[in-house]
Parts: sequence; C-alpha cells; structure tokens
Amino acid sequence: MRVRESDRNLLLLGAFTLLSVAAAGLVALLDPAPAPANPAPRPPANQPSAGGQTPVRIVGTPFVPNANPRQR
Repeated sequence: MRVRESDRNLLLLGAFTLLSVAAAGLVALLDPAPAPANPAPRPPANQPSAGGQTPVRIVGTPFVPNANPRQR
C-alpha cells in the first residue's frame, strides 16, 4: 500500500500534529504543579498620593473622535 503523492503533505502534517500533541502532553504530565498563591495582602506600592501631584494645564481644544467620517 503506497501513499499517493497528493496525500503525502497531509500525512506529514497529521504525523507532526500527533507527535507535537504527544510531546506537549508528556511535558504537562512531568511539569510540577504550581505553588498556591499567598493569601496575605500585598503592601501598598511606593507611589505618592494623588493629592500631592501638581495640576496639569491643558493647552488647545479637547480631542473629539470623529464617529462619522462623512461629516467633518
């Protein structure tokens, strides 16, 4: 039984897919389980509070997106 030349690419793709899935499954089985997440709360980040920031001056007209391209 010979494989026709027109079906060889499909056979090669199927074989590669099966081997890839088998390799991924083997790696998934051998990979150790991840450690559980620590339920302790995280300390706050070292960022200044919003009250200590200086206000920003906006120059120019505010941007308005053009929702209707036919109308300018």
